[in-house]
Amino acid sequence: MNGNRQTIIVALGGNAILQPGQVGTFEEQLFNIDHSCRRIAKLVAGGHRVVLTHGNGPQVGNILIQNDLAAKLVPPMPMDVCGAETQGQIGYLLQQSLHNHLVRLHVAVPVVTLLTEVVVDEDDPAFHSPSKPVGPFYSQKRARELSIEQGWAMRDDAGRGWRRVVPSPEPREIVQLAAITRALEDGALVVCGGGGGIPVVRHRDGSLHGVEAVIDKDLAAARLAADLAADVLLILTDVANVYVDYGRPEQAALGKISIEELATYRDQGQFKAGSMGPKVDAAMRFAESGGLSVIASLLDVAAALRGTAGTRVAGDTAKR
Repeated sequence: MNGNRQTIIVALGGNAILQPGQVGTFEEQLFNIDHSCRRIAKLVAGGHRVVLTHGNGPQVGNILIQNDLAAKLVPPMPMDVCGAETQGQIGYLLQQSLHNHLVRLHVAVPVVTLLTEVVVDEDDPAFHSPSKPVGPFYSQKRARELSIEQGWAMRDDAGRGWRRVVPSPEPREIVQLAAITRALEDGALVVCGGGGGIPVVRHRDGSLHGVEAVIDKDLAAARLAADLAADVLLILTDVANVYVDYGRPEQAALGKISIEELATYRDQGQFKAGSMGPKVDAAMRFAESGGLSVIASLLDVAAALRGTAGTRVAGDTAKR
C-alpha cells in the first residue's frame, strides 16, 4: 500500500443492525445501520479500501418464523435461500446508507453488494453434530413431530422451548472472491459475505449445491481477509475490548496481545462460544496469516485503527 492507505475488512456485529430489546422493524434496522455506516464511510473518506461483512441471525430467524406461520399458503424456502434473502435485504440498506454518507462527505466511491457463497466441506464434522439454534420455538411434542416429518435435529433451548439446530461448518473458500477482488481494485466499497455467506458444497464436477447450515460470520470474514491479503480485519462489536474474567470484579481489558497469549486465554475457557469466542478465533486466524486483527466497539472505529482503542492481535508480516 502507498502511504497510510490500507485494505480493511470490517466485520459488523449484530448490534450494528439490531439492538437488544428491539423487535426488528424496518425503522429500527435502518436507524442502526445508518448510525454504523456513518463511521465506515469516514474510513473510505480517509483513503482506505473497505470490504464490509455483516451478521444476519435475527433476520434469518424472522424469515424462518414467517416460513412456519405461512407454510399452508406459501411454500417454505430452505435455509440457504433464506440466507440469500437476508444478504439482499441487509445489503440494500447498507449500500444505500453508505452511498448517502459518502455523498455528504463528497466522496465519489461506488458501493456494491455481492451475494456471496462460501464453500464448506460436506465431510465437515459439524454435519454430524448440529449445534446452531435457528428459527421459532416449539413445544416438545411439535419438535418430535418435526424431527420425524422433516428430519430436523431439535434441541431444548435453555428451557425456553425446542428449536431446530443446524450445522456450523468451517468456511473453506469464498466462491465470489475474484469478483470481490475486481470490484475492490476498481475502487468500489464492497458489501459481501453477509451472515458468513451462503453455505454451499462443491461437487467433483465443479458444480455447487446449497446446504442447510450456518457459517460463523467472523470466521468467514477472517477467511475473506486472508484471501484478499488485507491489511486489517476490524471486528466491530458492542464492547470496547476483549476481556478476561468478563463480568467479574477482576475483569481486565486486553489491549495489544500476541497470538500465543490470546490462545492461552482461549484454552482456559475465557471466551464464550456464543459471543466472544468466534471473534477471538477469527482474530487469531487472520493474525496467523500475517495481518492485523482488531476487536473493538463500533463507537471506536477511528481510535481502533490508530491503535488507541480495542484489542489488537498482530501477525508476522513476513508471511504475506
